[in-house]
Amino acid sequence: MSDLERDVHKEIDDMHVFFVEWFNGTADKNSYEEKFVSRFDPAVIFIGPNGMLLDYENLMAMMREAHGSNPDFRIAIRDVTIRHESDTQVVATYTEWQRNAMNSDNADNGRLTTVMLSRGKPLRWLHVQETWLPEDIATAGPYNF
Repeated sequence: MSDLERDVHKEIDDMHVFFVEWFNGTADKNSYEEKFVSRFDPAVIFIGPNGMLLDYENLMAMMREAHGSNPDFRIAIRDVTIRHESDTQVVATYTEWQRNAMNSDNADNGRLTTVMLSRGKPLRWLHVQETWLPEDIATAGPYNF
């Protein structure tokens, strides 16, 4: 595994550990700026699997309000793959498996996510696009996490 692959994988994993802790309410509210806000470029666009588009301000506000909103929420990240890289950016995909997701149509669900990150130390999130996995794949799981 290259250094870039390792860095991208770690960034994606670390972000989702934060999501779980934030939604569970176990993350210190004072960690919000350092562990979430600082990772995003101010021009970031997030497109959820339902097609809802959030800009930086709306994404930050939505996440701030979500602290402790889903105590049993869990995420597993699988299949992180770099799809394209340049001197300044990297595009990667991964599957995200969620358990007990209260705000999703299906509490246990899967999604394919494409992320564009700016290269450097640290990596910065520029664009996120989530797409629901086909129902037959999502219902089959795995949800053993």
